[in-house]
Amino acid sequence: MSNNPVASSRYALSFTTGGLLEREAAVLAPVYTEHRDWAKVRDVAVNGNLLQARTHSTGVRRVRETVNRMSVLSDPEIELFAEVTASERGHLMWVAACRRYDFIGDFAEEVLRERFLTLASTVSYEEYDSFYRAKSMWHDELDTVSVATYKKLRQVLFKMMVEAGLLTAEGAIEPTLVSARVAECLAERTPSDIRFFPTRVI
Repeated sequence: MSNNPVASSRYALSFTTGGLLEREAAVLAPVYTEHRDWAKVRDVAVNGNLLQARTHSTGVRRVRETVNRMSVLSDPEIELFAEVTASERGHLMWVAACRRYDFIGDFAEEVLRERFLTLASTVSYEEYDSFYRAKSMWHDELDTVSVATYKKLRQVLFKMMVEAGLLTAEGAIEPTLVSARVAECLAERTPSDIRFFPTRVI
């Protein structure tokens, strides 16, 4: 993530569908492994209602968002879904969210991990609000968000962190131990995407 305001691109803020989507990813991963085509995965999942949505529109929305996030994972990372634990899937989907949405990635690195490294024990809405205000100086799109959407973005981001096992429901930071096989995949990128986790390993 770049801290250079001049290099800042617009933040995508369309992550309010669902939460971490770890269970949805577990359903769609084998479909991708079979077809190696995300457009095909989308069609198969929607037509077969693989995510068991109550309405067609909800199914389309959840499939689209899950595919959008999973598509930033590498093929070896997707293949891991067949054998990893629920916790590891959660870590992979947290990384997917951080890669897909720079806003989440910046928050993970600059607030969650930084507070962990400086021995702060919690992350609260107050830290989120400060982060948002600081970023809005360089990202005009943040100023155009309605109050309701602002609250929804914040709620969903914290929900993701809880579901990924990075925070407790009360906001206490959970030091994360990323498994060797997941860490090996994340280390393929420079800098390593381990930076999105509250851990001292890098």
